[in-house]
Amino acid sequence: MLHVATRAESLGYDAFFLAEGWGHDASVLLAEVATRTSRIWIGTGVLNVWGRSAAQMAMLATSLHEISHGRFVLGMGAGSPALAEGLHDVPFRAPVLRLAAVVRQVRALLDGERVAPAGGGRGLRLAVGPSPVPIMLAGLGPAAIRVCGEVADSWGPFLFPVSALQDGVQLLEDGAIGRTLPQVCPFIPAAVSPDPAEARALASWWVQFYLTSMGPLYATRLRQLGFAAAVDEVMSGTGHTPEVLLDELTLWGAAAAARQGLERWHAAGTDMPIVTLPPNQSVDELDYILDAFAPAVGPSP
Repeated sequence: MLHVATRAESLGYDAFFLAEGWGHDASVLLAEVATRTSRIWIGTGVLNVWGRSAAQMAMLATSLHEISHGRFVLGMGAGSPALAEGLHDVPFRAPVLRLAAVVRQVRALLDGERVAPAGGGRGLRLAVGPSPVPIMLAGLGPAAIRVCGEVADSWGPFLFPVSALQDGVQLLEDGAIGRTLPQVCPFIPAAVSPDPAEARALASWWVQFYLTSMGPLYATRLRQLGFAAAVDEVMSGTGHTPEVLLDELTLWGAAAAARQGLERWHAAGTDMPIVTLPPNQSVDELDYILDAFAPAVGPSP
């Protein structure tokens, strides 16, 4: 992870985001990344809202904001039943309401305001003062995307079809009435290899894993967006992933083909695509992906 972060900075990437699932604590690792880098933005991509209280999220954010000298982005999402119930032992109920409530509390604390305790009484504010930390939300469904429009600085969906991106932007606009529209920063799974067969197999793994192992959210949303037949084929257990899902959801192929796929996301209205690296890859394989998508010019201001 440290290698990827420092190499991404040297190649001119704008940001380095670290996911948190059921392994390492992302905030601890990002603290080390912050001390090893000087320019690149760092962020959580993303923290689920079941594993920490709003106050813990805010303290994490303001701490990483200070350690990184103002380079931190707090990415949050509703997660999945597997994370909420299977790891944190918290019922996965009303996820959009939970997401909205946590984000509003975190934002209030980061702005130097007091928490309003549910049971009454006098709330506390953070002792470290206001911290202007940008907040990213990873909404997929219509209600979650509207919440993102209402309260977030950027929208970072994962496994969202490129052809439906403008539908998501419209939902953002519905929620963002009276405020600046959040930036569009989708997390796009990468499956890049000089061997086309290996690239296709990795792209298929991304789709198969998230549709079959992470609860019903991704499959349900893709069906809503017009990909029911392709989703049904994945869920049938044949092991085959229709190419339409690979093209819509991932960046796959050899370097040139994957780079061309990235341009499709820019054309669809993406402000900052976030290339999501696959797990269990060697350093050489990760470097190949980083080189494939390296900015042609220097980092953005």
